[in-house]
Amino acid sequence: MDGELVTALGTKVRPDARIDVDGTPTRQARQRYIVLNKPVGIVSSVQDERGRKTVVALVGAPERIYPVGRLDTDSEGMLLLTNDGEWAEKVLHPRYGHEREYDVSVIGSITPGALMALRDGVRLEEGLAVATHIEVTRKSRSASRMTIVLHTGWRRQVRRMLAAVGLKVTRLVRVRIGTMEIGKLRTGEWRDLTPREIADLARPAAPRPAPARPRPARVQLAPAAVPKPSQRRAPSAQRPGRTGPSQRPARPGSAPRSSRWSSSAQRPTSRGAQRPTQSRPTTRSQPPRGPRRAPLVRGVRKGMRRPATRYGETRGPVRAKVAPR
Repeated sequence: MDGELVTALGTKVRPDARIDVDGTPTRQARQRYIVLNKPVGIVSSVQDERGRKTVVALVGAPERIYPVGRLDTDSEGMLLLTNDGEWAEKVLHPRYGHEREYDVSVIGSITPGALMALRDGVRLEEGLAVATHIEVTRKSRSASRMTIVLHTGWRRQVRRMLAAVGLKVTRLVRVRIGTMEIGKLRTGEWRDLTPREIADLARPAAPRPAPARPRPARVQLAPAAVPKPSQRRAPSAQRPGRTGPSQRPARPGSAPRSSRWSSSAQRPTSRGAQRPTQSRPTTRSQPPRGPRRAPLVRGVRKGMRRPATRYGETRGPVRAKVAPR
């Protein structure tokens, strides 16, 4: 009866007791699923060799229940108890991915290097202990408070991880397992789980979204050096921001700027001389002109060789062609 051998006749049996005959259960005991807010100093086991009070004795359920996982004696918070072994395996096994969240008060300096070491993983005897999520809720020189989320529940895992980075734990409270939170349950109180809570812990947990990495800051490059504009000013028609004729006021007594010169051929140059009126060919399709004939100079074409003279005398006749009259 409930795992104990009974040989005395007339033994009274509870209605919900589990009775086995030669190792075969005669009836299925009622399954219980309990959540307890364990206080400090209570042992998370069915029996204790030292005679300390256990969580099973604290609950006092008539069924033969046992704790799902463990919680240190000097720790407090959420603890599950049941008599369903298959359900307990789904809650504890890492492949189902149920997280365990702890509210931890520590003494020591919480540095960015310590937080990075906890996220990357701390090497323990069981393996690499990695904190899935860490959040510092209060930070001071004397005492700080932080939230740590784990996927494994090794013996004194949180305390050993924090001790590896130089932090001493003063208080540790487990506030969540999977999707179930401790809520308003006071220390030392317990209650039965609802059917929905039982079903949520029996199925694999949804994966946690990856934390967003901070985007690197954009580097503002210095603007490129703008070359200095030329000293020569562009024509008024090509200056930016001007769509019409120049708005410079005319001098008193002078003609308007647009009517002073009828064409560009009559506009004086920088030296005061007028530009030639002969215009260049506008297209390349016109045939090239031949060499221009030099004007006559004293009856001799310019550019022809003159005979050398000495003391005003000529050497021979002038070999030049006189232009006809």
